[in-house]
Amino acid sequence: MTALASRDPDAVPPRPPPDELDELTLARAQRGDARARRDLVIRYQRPVFALLSRMLHGRAAAPQVEDLAQETFLRVFRALQGFDRRGPARLSTWILTIASRLAIDELRRRRPEVAPIDPLAEPAGPAAADADAERVRLAAALQHAIDDLSPEFRAAFLLREYHELEYAEIADNLQVDLGTVKSRLSRARAALRRALEEVYRAR
Repeated sequence: MTALASRDPDAVPPRPPPDELDELTLARAQRGDARARRDLVIRYQRPVFALLSRMLHGRAAAPQVEDLAQETFLRVFRALQGFDRRGPARLSTWILTIASRLAIDELRRRRPEVAPIDPLAEPAGPAAADADAERVRLAAALQHAIDDLSPEFRAAFLLREYHELEYAEIADNLQVDLGTVKSRLSRARAALRRALEEVYRAR
């Protein structure tokens, strides 16, 4: 049995990058193994939910985010057999690509009206400590600025700042060139800086 296992290319897989599914489990998931596919979902559901929640913040209730997460993994499993586990793309990046495109499509389709957030509003309840009040103001201003970004700009910013994708990975994810990624990130960061400056000027 040991000799047979040694001839199996999946028997001694290379070490995966940190936080990535190991190659043996991935190979089994590609063959339709139910347990391996459950392991894949468990490994990647948190970043998928995080990305979708940030992309759709203020625009979708939790059940809608869950629906898109489920659709993400349905699409992952439909296309998983074609994923090249020996190729340059990380599995996490490939999965986040599917999630981000679903979120962009949803935002383009709905384009809802969103009540603006007042970045200068004080927190509700009893008088809060100055430091807590300042954190609330900054968090509200930043979230408002992120919500104001177009879907494409928001996706580029979140994939870089929250999910730490490389510029080239973001370019592949959003199907744009590297210069466009850099431009979108620059404009997104500028919008956030302006939001913070407004808060500080109002102090």
